[in-house]
Amino acid sequence: MKLPIVCPSCDNTLNVSQMKCPSCKTEVSGDYELPVLLKLNRDEQDFILNFLLSSGSIKEMSKQAGLSYPTMRNKMDDLITKIEQLKNNL
Repeated sequence: MKLPIVCPSCDNTLNVSQMKCPSCKTEVSGDYELPVLLKLNRDEQDFILNFLLSSGSIKEMSKQAGLSYPTMRNKMDDLITKIEQLKNNL
């Protein structure tokens, strides 16, 4: 199941309020903000994962995706901008 990160009612970022150990059933409750990378949507998270798996080579990523280097670089720049905005809102 996909982790929801955005409120379906108002589009605000969701916080974590409860976690449970599947082994011993211990529960932890509170109001915890999601880490920055979990605030990204699935496609953005996959982009970062692919970037790491291609050893940080945008050229390799563009080749694998069948996109031009400038297109892939623009996607990277857009993602960097979004991550900077998310970090500044912490």
